[in-house]
Amino acid sequence: MRYCLFVLLCTCVLAACSNNIDATSENTTPTTETTDADEMPTEEVVVHPVYHGSLVLTQGDRTIYVDPYGGASLYSAFAAPDLVLITHTHPDHLDTATLSGLDLSNATLVAPAAVMEADPNTTFAERHTLANGESWDWNGINIEAIPAYNPPPKENFHPEGKFNGYVLDFDDDNERIYISGDTEGVPAMRGLQDIDIAFVAMNLPYTMDINQAAESVLAFAPDVVYPYHYRNQDQTKSDVQAFREKITQSNPNITVRLEDWYPIAQ
Repeated sequence: MRYCLFVLLCTCVLAACSNNIDATSENTTPTTETTDADEMPTEEVVVHPVYHGSLVLTQGDRTIYVDPYGGASLYSAFAAPDLVLITHTHPDHLDTATLSGLDLSNATLVAPAAVMEADPNTTFAERHTLANGESWDWNGINIEAIPAYNPPPKENFHPEGKFNGYVLDFDDDNERIYISGDTEGVPAMRGLQDIDIAFVAMNLPYTMDINQAAESVLAFAPDVVYPYHYRNQDQTKSDVQAFREKITQSNPNITVRLEDWYPIAQ
């Protein structure tokens, strides 16, 4: 298993704001770790953290949007998407206002049935429904839907069997990327294998605290993990620095990358 990654941060101006965004949060935003591009090997898969639980992946002329959220202007620096992955129906993941401002004329949507039912009107070139445990090959990328849910007593947030995380297997680059979506550390996550890059949500009360997130990541031991989706319901941020310390103390072979997923406070 090999890891090749070049990180580009999106710094687009936020045109639309969510009522979940708080400019007065007293939590300190984590310092972004960056690596000089000249020191990085040439890569094919490029990761662009965008906002909260959204990111863009590019590989050559392929552009993948994950849970686009926060206003279409955040995506103005990227090519129009060829593939859009949506994990579930909550408005910080299925953001129809953002979708309406994007060029989706050549985009394939992959999402669970709940998303298809919640938004039948947004026009995509193609729609493909994936249920938990199903997989589908799209242009040389195998997309597997990973269960994403809350066990009792928080099952009402994300019921079992309804929403997805995803593993993307880039066949031509031998790269496996896991995107958790909103979930706790369920067996399907802990049992993942050969993950090169993982994006793991950690916010309360909806997903995990940093302790459960660290235990879950240590269980499947990706090469690299990005904590993302770490703004809590009360507008504070989870302590991703402490999360990194827990991981590196227990397994120094796992690299924790801290990025600013909230570049502009609104």
